Amino acid sequence: MLLPAAKILNASGFSDRIHIGAQSLIEGELFVFAHGGRISIGESCFVGPGARVWSASLIQIGNRVLISHNVNIFDSLTHPLSPRKRHAQFQAIASTGHPQSIELDEEPVNIADDVWIGAGATILKGVAIGACAVVGAGAVVTHDVPAATIVAGNPAKSVRTLTATELA
Repeated sequence: MLLPAAKILNASGFSDRIHIGAQSLIEGELFVFAHGGRISIGESCFVGPGARVWSASLIQIGNRVLISHNVNIFDSLTHPLSPRKRHAQFQAIASTGHPQSIELDEEPVNIADDVWIGAGATILKGVAIGACAVVGAGAVVTHDVPAATIVAGNPAKSVRTLTATELA
């Protein structure tokens, strides 16, 4: 279900590029770039206010995932590194919309079931987060996170593994 603050931005124009599972609540922003990208959100998930999930490749979010407010999840650089190409992208967006052809160094993001991503965290391209993992508030995740692991910091580092009692 899309809550009043939700934004769905689909620059590709293809309705099959964004999938939201049953009983999921979206209060943040889902954005698919014009040149590609897919977002798949499982069942019973929450995407909090101010969260941004931007895809130029593929972002897969499992079931029962809690994405707190102001989280950013990106599967690309979002802009070219070259100043000339970055300016050309900006000019295209301002005049005709997002470019249909652009290289943004895309790498898929995969977030497994039962993950909690704390407020203000950022998940960067190419990252896989294992089932039941917890990403601390404000963390910047640049590498894979093992299942049932708590990570925090910038860059995010393992704090500890969840106990059997915590996983029950």
